[in-house]
Amino acid sequence: MNTEYTMEQVKRLCAIDSPSGFTERAADYLREELARLGYAPEKTRKGGVTVCLGGGAPERLDGLLLMAHVDTLGAVIQEVKGNGRLRLSPVGGLRAENCEAENCRIYTREGKVYTGCLQLCNASVHVNRDYGAAKRKFDTVEVLIDEPVKSADETRALGIEVGDFVCFDPRTVITESGYIKSRFLDDKLSAAILLGYAKELKEKKADPKRKVYLHFTVYEEVGHGAAAYVPEDVSEIVSVDMGCVGDGLKCTEREVSICAKDSGGPYDYTVTTALVNAAKEAEAAYAVDVYPFYGSDAEAALSAGYDVRHGLIGPGVYASHGYERSHIDGVENTLKLLWKFTVD
Repeated sequence: MNTEYTMEQVKRLCAIDSPSGFTERAADYLREELARLGYAPEKTRKGGVTVCLGGGAPERLDGLLLMAHVDTLGAVIQEVKGNGRLRLSPVGGLRAENCEAENCRIYTREGKVYTGCLQLCNASVHVNRDYGAAKRKFDTVEVLIDEPVKSADETRALGIEVGDFVCFDPRTVITESGYIKSRFLDDKLSAAILLGYAKELKEKKADPKRKVYLHFTVYEEVGHGAAAYVPEDVSEIVSVDMGCVGDGLKCTEREVSICAKDSGGPYDYTVTTALVNAAKEAEAAYAVDVYPFYGSDAEAALSAGYDVRHGLIGPGVYASHGYERSHIDGVENTLKLLWKFTVD
């Protein structure tokens, strides 16, 4: 399958700041792009984007919902400090040690955007003897605003206040060897994959074996992304999220990962088996793994009470919740699995 479009969408999505709770621009982009592809997307009250891709007979109640999320990690201002700098409260699983020395943008409620950088308090090695030993926590790091401010009053005069969002640079790079490096590949890489899948359906005029819906959720990183939308004729949901890569797991960045169990428990055996069989039939390189510290949109939907079977797949992503890395091969293998699972 052609991945050029998918790679372009990765870059575009990653360029849109969208931590949980600040996702309107990302959702608007998805609606515009899906409409451009010839679909009729809708926005949920919660802020997510849904669309029906067609397929199946109207009377059948075996629809499939594919989900990816476009909300990311980020932060809000917890305190405007006396020195004019900012103490942050993380959104989702953001870790201070993973974004130290990272450039960021500060969005005010008046629509202004300022730049800054997250640094350890007293960050100069030539001054701070304990620089290396200092524990990186959100109480020991601060945002330096790229403005001449030295007091809380001067910072507030810019319109910067507690509760404003702080978004970190993604630093998206796609290498000639096919590696995809960026913050927030979890889960903008899989969101781009679903856009590529939707585009392929249109171009090939393919009809899925059963009705297929997409849901791009916007609160996954804080645990309730897919808790509010499952169409009545859907019997199965599959989260297309990042596949874990790390010690004790088989998946690499060049494969599609199929999750058998994560910290929320096992995924539906029938769905997982069907995903494995689809990967085999599509000759997609895959791995089945158990993720030790992970939760998904599919589990959020089940926790909300939806009576559906659930599964989880995604391209292998290394260094999750940090500066992440995947590979075009992992994207292609995920698309192959999806096509076999839904169309062929």
